[in-house]
Amino acid sequence: MSTNTKKLSLFEEAMQKVYGPYPTDIPDATSWQPPANPGAGGHRGRYLWTDAFGVINFITLSREKDGTHFQKLYLELAKRLADAVHSVLGRTRDGTSRLPGATDEEPLKGGLRIGKLEAGGPDGDGQYHHYLTLWMFALNRLALATKEVRWNDLAVQLAKAIHPHFMTKRGGQESMVWKISTDMRHALVNSKGNLDDVDGLVVYQLLQETAKLFDQNNTNTDNSSSPPRLDTEIEHYRRIMSTHPKSLSGDPLDLGMSLWISHFDKGATWSHELSEQGLKIASERFLPAAQSPVGAGGGHSYRLAFREFGGCLGIKCYVDDPAQPLHTAAETVLDAWEGRVLDAADEDLRPINLVMYAAALIPGGKSTANISLSDSGVYTQANLYTPN
Repeated sequence: MSTNTKKLSLFEEAMQKVYGPYPTDIPDATSWQPPANPGAGGHRGRYLWTDAFGVINFITLSREKDGTHFQKLYLELAKRLADAVHSVLGRTRDGTSRLPGATDEEPLKGGLRIGKLEAGGPDGDGQYHHYLTLWMFALNRLALATKEVRWNDLAVQLAKAIHPHFMTKRGGQESMVWKISTDMRHALVNSKGNLDDVDGLVVYQLLQETAKLFDQNNTNTDNSSSPPRLDTEIEHYRRIMSTHPKSLSGDPLDLGMSLWISHFDKGATWSHELSEQGLKIASERFLPAAQSPVGAGGGHSYRLAFREFGGCLGIKCYVDDPAQPLHTAAETVLDAWEGRVLDAADEDLRPINLVMYAAALIPGGKSTANISLSDSGVYTQANLYTPN
């Protein structure tokens, strides 16, 4: 079995364990519903971070699997999963009404819950900025893969709706908070996430550039409307970035997501500063330790799989040459987890571990879908992003 074939097999096995059973041999998957139990491991089976990776992973499968049948099948599964997330996490916890501000016509104007099992408390439900921007990215990739602008429009709708509620001032200086209440009426923490402003800048620019591309390609059926604009929000993030220097914690997921977001604009000063830290931590601390075998019998309990997979994903997106030492070392980390993560007993973390393992195995995806708006990887830059 070739390396690529083996990776694809492990990838699909991981996805089946989270979202299965899902069909692979029928012409129409429109009747499929994502499982609520165990599902993505959150409230009513939905957890925003895990399902964002789930949507993107289905898109990857649509490109990696040969044939028009699989292209259509996996894109339909991605769409069904996105709809399920909006139906569950775009509503109150009892499911009786949409979140405040949302309507049937604009279902994401109330934001999206993250899907924590508990309603309140220190680790209770709410809205996280970095989860929401990741979901926007997933919707953006879905729009490009399906050539359906409505998914990007939904992401823009979400972006505009949540932005002001995460903004604050400290000592007269513009800043942010990283967690707000499910109704978006008050902050649940008073600190800013390390990458929130960077994530906002890059993802909002991606959404805006995609809207322009759809308009240029005449895929927007409403010729009377102009592409949605996010200039005000983008400049807001840029101002916050200018006054908030970045310092990575050393956590593998932190360095991984910093490298992933940095690779979209490697020439920018902020990107250079952030990636320099991330690559240094990866080469000197994370990779040397994480390449060691994962022990049996709970001997690896101090190692959180999804955080290591996030580190590997970011490294492979930034260092995209498989022959480079950091890329090779990231593959070795994934090899060290093989045979452990697919059958791990930790039910709480199992879904997030599995979707991020799959993402780290194949963060790109070959261009079998013949997508004119994007012709490269799913998590990766493609030829889409145009810095302002």
